[in-house]
Amino acid sequence: MIKKWITLLALVAGGFWFSVNASAAEVAGLQHAGNDLGDRASLQRGAKLFMNYCSGCHSLKYLRYSRMAGDLGLTEEQVQQDLNFTNGGFGDHIETAMTEADGTKWFGKAPPDLTLNARVRGTDWIYTYLKSFYLDESRPTGWNNTVYANAAMPNPLWELQGVQVAEWGAQDKETKEYPIVGFTLERGGSQTADEYDQSVRDITNFLAYAAEPVGIKRQGLGVWVILFCVIFTFVAYLLKKEYWKDVEH
Repeated sequence: MIKKWITLLALVAGGFWFSVNASAAEVAGLQHAGNDLGDRASLQRGAKLFMNYCSGCHSLKYLRYSRMAGDLGLTEEQVQQDLNFTNGGFGDHIETAMTEADGTKWFGKAPPDLTLNARVRGTDWIYTYLKSFYLDESRPTGWNNTVYANAAMPNPLWELQGVQVAEWGAQDKETKEYPIVGFTLERGGSQTADEYDQSVRDITNFLAYAAEPVGIKRQGLGVWVILFCVIFTFVAYLLKKEYWKDVEH
């Protein structure tokens, strides 16, 4: 009997994993982020990169500095000196210094809050998006993106990545458009390709944390929950054997 329950649980878990990954695979062109909420060093690097390169325009208004510090193993001094650029209090939500009016004036639309972006878009989307900017003189900011076409946002990480231009394929007979088939790095940045991939992965990891801070603890609790279920199932099996040992079948 217990073998049947274990087999059933394995099939359900395997089916869920397959459906989630199959759904993600259906989104063409997205690269796998490979983020890990258990990697505290990555989360710390991601927080530093986000605050230095993204928080000037984007807020995380559902996350507090103090909560971030506690979850990421940072002190109040480290947060206030290195990650807080709005002079906000340690217990305040993470806001941006840019006003909505200035954002609309400069970009045509105020930059959105990114607290829940990882839950809405998915980590693969964020990871690929930050790697897919290319020069486009037809755009007001001079940049475009293959994941989010005609985005108002310029490439915030160009100093790290460098400047890349699009490689165009053959014209599509139906749409008459020329598809982008790749990128060429026209001018290198301060990081190598592998270093930049890691930086983007760290930012993505941090945004995944910001979208659901409790996710860190939930992963740790998950192991104990599964262990409890296994032990309870074994005890229930022994009780069943004891109760039914004198019953004739």
